Amino acid sequence: MSKARNAAMLLSSLSIYRGVRENRVFSAFYSLLTALDDDIQSFLEKWGRFFDTLSKEGCSGRLAYCLSKAAFYDENAFSKAAAEGKADNMNEYEKAAVKRDIHAIRYACNITADDILEDYKYSGHLGDCKSALPVWGIGETVEEFSDEENVFERLSGFYRKNGYGIFARYRAFIWRDKSIMPVPFPDKVSFSDLICYKTQRNEVIKNTKAFLRGIYSNNVLLYGDRGTGKSSTVKALLNEYYTQGLRMVEMPKEKLSEFPLLVEKTADIPLKFIIFIDDLSFGNDDKSYASLKAVLEGGLAARPDNTLIYATSNRRHLIKETFRDRDGDDMHINDTMQETLSLSDRFGLSVNFGHPDKETYIEIVTGLADKYSIDYDREKLIADAERWAIGRGGRSPRCALQFISSVLGRE
Repeated sequence: MSKARNAAMLLSSLSIYRGVRENRVFSAFYSLLTALDDDIQSFLEKWGRFFDTLSKEGCSGRLAYCLSKAAFYDENAFSKAAAEGKADNMNEYEKAAVKRDIHAIRYACNITADDILEDYKYSGHLGDCKSALPVWGIGETVEEFSDEENVFERLSGFYRKNGYGIFARYRAFIWRDKSIMPVPFPDKVSFSDLICYKTQRNEVIKNTKAFLRGIYSNNVLLYGDRGTGKSSTVKALLNEYYTQGLRMVEMPKEKLSEFPLLVEKTADIPLKFIIFIDDLSFGNDDKSYASLKAVLEGGLAARPDNTLIYATSNRRHLIKETFRDRDGDDMHINDTMQETLSLSDRFGLSVNFGHPDKETYIEIVTGLADKYSIDYDREKLIADAERWAIGRGGRSPRCALQFISSVLGRE
């Protein structure tokens, strides 16, 4: 059988890896392979659609990489079993199906434009159009697919270490519409970008390292003044430790009641998840804090061992309270106050990020100036930074970064 027709047959009978055909490039390529008996207009339409899709992925010169990458990150029975360390428990028929599918995908990765034109039923009627059609390069597969003899073992090892599907491909996620959605371009902030507050950050880092090692660790509340680097600290953790199996899911405060659904989707994945809640606070009439209390401690459903909550807030006591609340008509006012104040106490670790004094602020400014190699008279730099802070209502690491950004812009 000719190469292109054989590839179409092999891809038609995919089983374990059948989901790869939902990938955009894979789908367009399969559509072209199964158009070998179509009329000329339909065939050319599918040719153009495939090449356009391939080019949008930046893979017009490396078809093999694009197709094997889609298979590499596919979520299927094998990748799930391997992630849970159970690949060896698959029976002989399932293992054979995996290896057969991988062979089929590798075979398809090597199909050239000439192979398809040679097998097309009406190739002789294409005329000048035949030589004008865009063609693609084959290139190399992803590394794990390069050795077919050992591909089952290599893939098993990768999934066991990195998880499967979107959790292997991405590090940052957001909870939206009751689903975990990937963030393709997360904030790249690193600890080298963050100056001062080392004591506070070391507490959070120590807790996170314990979490990654499977040692007892705490949910964390990072609280304090605005612009002091609380959120940046959490994001830097992800960028520092994602290679050690850390993933992060940002969850909006108003979706806290859906927390059990979230952990249901991550509980069996062999990775560590930080659920990140940014800028957390509640109004005194906002009862959604009860959902967070149950999540932190006290709910019937236990928090999985692979999940922690890291929250940031400008308030130590997360629920706003007024003197009117204390003078209201509540017959058991002390009980009510204890209920609202107990929320922040349920975080095992609370770390305070306060406004920097002048000396610390100047240290941040000069540190950033050195980082970006700013050629600026030091005394003038400090004086201008102080004026900048006064004009913006006070000193903070954010204020220092904005000042340095303005200097870089002028330069």
